[in-house]
Amino acid sequence: MKKTVLFTCLLFAVLALVSCAQNKKTAAATPAAPAPNVAITPAPAPAPAAVTEPAANKTGGPVMSFDFDDLDYGTINQGDEPLRVFTFTNTGNAPLQIKSAQGSCGCTVPTYPKEEIKPGEKSKIEVRYDTNRIGQFQKTVTLTTNEADGANTHILKIHGLVNAKPTDQAAPAAPQGGGNH
Repeated sequence: MKKTVLFTCLLFAVLALVSCAQNKKTAAATPAAPAPNVAITPAPAPAPAAVTEPAANKTGGPVMSFDFDDLDYGTINQGDEPLRVFTFTNTGNAPLQIKSAQGSCGCTVPTYPKEEIKPGEKSKIEVRYDTNRIGQFQKTVTLTTNEADGANTHILKIHGLVNAKPTDQAAPAAPQGGGNH
């Protein structure tokens, strides 16, 4: 009887060892799952990039700052006043020179100051769109200045809708009949 108990204990021990060895192989083959009730914290977000100022502000020089750079003509009638004005200030510390101003087509004509704009001085760019062209429009004016490289081009936008000129009603015809013959 002792032999049977001893044999049974030995059999259980061998089975336990084989079972443990099998569990180790399975555990090595599968990825480990996180332990329950363990908080997983995400990696911290990278710090935001530093905001850089335009090159003209770092090294000095002229800086062209517009009050606005997108102008809406709205809905106008054919032949209405074509002149619109963009205003700007030289917010830099050196004289600003506009080298060129070019409309995106012949129907958009810019006029710009040819003289230097001193630091702190305000000036204007006049733009005329051909209001005899009926329909919706979106045009640009490209300016080139003496500002530091990379900041020396500005694009001004204009847009609107030109309706056909209202037709005048013809004068009513003179009443017929009733006259002396």
